[in-house]
Amino acid sequence: MKKFPAIVCFAALLTGILCGCSADIDATAETQEKEISNLIVVGFSQVGAESEWRVANSESMKSALSEANGYELIFDDARNEQGNQIRAIRTFIQQDVDYIVFSPRVETGWTSILQEARDAGIPVIVIDRDIIVEDRSLYTAYIGSDFRKEGETAVTWLENLLKKQGRSEDTIHIVHIQGTIGSSAQLGRSAALDAAIVQNPNWEIVTQEQGDFTRAKAYEVMQGILQTTKDIDVVYCENDGEALGAIDAMQEAGLTCNADDGVIVISFDATKLGLTYCLEGKIALNVECNPLQGPYVADIIQRLQQGETVEQEKYIDETWFDSYTITKDMIEGRGY
Repeated sequence: MKKFPAIVCFAALLTGILCGCSADIDATAETQEKEISNLIVVGFSQVGAESEWRVANSESMKSALSEANGYELIFDDARNEQGNQIRAIRTFIQQDVDYIVFSPRVETGWTSILQEARDAGIPVIVIDRDIIVEDRSLYTAYIGSDFRKEGETAVTWLENLLKKQGRSEDTIHIVHIQGTIGSSAQLGRSAALDAAIVQNPNWEIVTQEQGDFTRAKAYEVMQGILQTTKDIDVVYCENDGEALGAIDAMQEAGLTCNADDGVIVISFDATKLGLTYCLEGKIALNVECNPLQGPYVADIIQRLQQGETVEQEKYIDETWFDSYTITKDMIEGRGY
């Protein structure tokens, strides 16, 4: 009986401690909720993970739009299906995100979903590949590459090389391996080559095949081409993955890939692996397509947050590399 008051006191003390802990937990949870609520929520639909370039692009977005930088990024991989992208964007709208960012698989077919985003009051930023819509006010900004300019850089370099080699009047047999048909990267780079063919009547397209921006597909189509002809002077690939696949097939068939005494391989992207092939002389020219677009997106969002007017088109800085001038230091200094 004498111990009863002590037990009561202990129980009261324990209750107080537990209540205090509960209050601390509630306060911590409330603080965390406030911190989360202050984050800028961004829904990002990435077209896929089909290449080193695409992976680097995704990592750049994740790094720039991190919680440490004040963002909550909802990432979706569309696995190279436009339908998946449209569904993802619709889900972002239902989640009432602050911004929607997407890298479109192709240029067309976006009007309806963009109208839904505008009706919901959500700004949309298009990255990497551009889109075609009658009403360009349906999206806030495009951040990416000038693909036609990239292609023009490539064909101008080829014209100059052939002139230096004394082959400017020779018939030049070209294999053209295209990227995903209907994407702005494919359209721009193909258009530049098409225009160069008109300007150089001695340039002849042996065949034009779709490589879908992948090494495996380009290897497959190049194998098929080589069964028909090996009289090839130039292979114009629309990204590094395609160039690597085409080179694999040509080397297996006994062809040499070299700007001076073999097949001239032209590529785009300038990934580290692609530039390593350039250093080895297997890729003659590699035109950069910069995937590090995350900081550009973050800058646009911050300016919009401040109520600023932003430019609708933002082309990022890019360069090019050829097998004559590239060095190991250039490759090691690359961010992707």
